[in-house]
Amino acid sequence: MIHISQAAATEIKRVQMSRNQPDSLFRLRVKEGGCSGLFYSLELEEHSRTSNSFGNNARGDLIYESQDIYVVVDELSYSSVRGLKLDYSEDLMGGGFRFQNPNAINTCSCGLSFAIN
Repeated sequence: MIHISQAAATEIKRVQMSRNQPDSLFRLRVKEGGCSGLFYSLELEEHSRTSNSFGNNARGDLIYESQDIYVVVDELSYSSVRGLKLDYSEDLMGGGFRFQNPNAINTCSCGLSFAIN
């Protein structure tokens, strides 16, 4: 399961509306790279919410709902982000998503790059 805070959900909805994609899905991926070996990739993906069911879809993606946001995670990425809590906050440096990943054994100072066992 992926958990999204109210602040993160508000920011995702703001981005969806600013891009004129209110029904888009929020895709979370893990890719190789970054300071610690892996990094998070966040994207909006056009897809009708009403034609999708929860659980697995035909592409093998896992789909969850949290705070009225539909989160899509591919099976390979899921093992790295299972239990992830996504938050959003603003500080003097600007706003950004914050990741609390129980699977990460190491993170870099940017907060986007991490390592797992």
